[in-house]
Amino acid sequence: MSESLIHSLWLATALMLIIEGIMPFVNPAALRRALLQIVTMTDQQLRTVGLLSMVAGLLILYWVN
Repeated sequence: MSESLIHSLWLATALMLIIEGIMPFVNPAALRRALLQIVTMTDQQLRTVGLLSMVAGLLILYWVN
């Protein structure tokens, strides 16, 4: 792998961790409620949410680049 690609992967990982940490830092009670709702979802619902999340990420990447 090129050094630029490795650098980009580390940047993406760092940004993901920052974004993932916002909710528990700002509103931990809302995060708990959301996690409890996630537990009650079916596998199909979780897959749909995951697919929509990936598509949204791809669209954002396309838009930014």
